[in-house]
Amino acid sequence: MFENLLPALNEHNLPYPDTVHPIVVHFVIAMVLFGFCCDAIGYFTRNSRLLEVGWWNLAFATVSIFIAVVFGQVEAGLALPYEASTATLNTHTLIGWSLSGVLAVITGWRYIIRSRDGQSLPTSFVGLSVVVLGLVIYQIYLGDKLVWVYGLHSVPVVEAARGGLLQ
Repeated sequence: MFENLLPALNEHNLPYPDTVHPIVVHFVIAMVLFGFCCDAIGYFTRNSRLLEVGWWNLAFATVSIFIAVVFGQVEAGLALPYEASTATLNTHTLIGWSLSGVLAVITGWRYIIRSRDGQSLPTSFVGLSVVVLGLVIYQIYLGDKLVWVYGLHSVPVVEAARGGLLQ
């Protein structure tokens, strides 16, 4: 009934030319990593300008991660995952949603810190940032595995899945 209203899927099994999730998520990764570096250097050198740069990177990363998660959900739903890839895809999805919430909470906390005293960061914030950085790095690993090991949205894997060769 509604099939006629939806665009046709291409050789990547997407309604648009190529995946958007990696483009947006690489922006998020860069902002988180750069923001963490600015915060760490600013924390140890007591440079409030670097802390300001860290704040803005975190704020933009938080907005952008929600866009990345939305495209990730759409593209995961169209990925034609096969049995070997589903555990990794499910873990990547769960951590992606969790990171969006964690970044939102950390950004809120950082806003409060910034509004009270923009000249320094508490050690607990820097420590939690290290944990979040670890989650981001693990998430990168899972995303890379989905693309480079399992080949989701690559033309050969899509053709094999459409042909019933993958289960």
